[in-house]
Amino acid sequence: MFQRIVTFFEKRSFGVCTYLADKLNMSISKIRLFFIYSSFLAVGFPIVFYILAALVLDVRHYIKKIRLSIWDI
Repeated sequence: MFQRIVTFFEKRSFGVCTYLADKLNMSISKIRLFFIYSSFLAVGFPIVFYILAALVLDVRHYIKKIRLSIWDI
């Protein structure tokens, strides 16, 4: 049951931690823990960074999707 909940949130999350972990060659869990601990220490600033990074990644994904559809013509 718990594993199904974790899988649900991992599939529908923004992918910011996964993207950062791939770029920095680190574990995803370490990146997630960093965001959790730093949000307690910095009074929510990492949450703002996470949301902005999610928007940037979403826009990049949308632009790549448009580029691929133009070349498919």
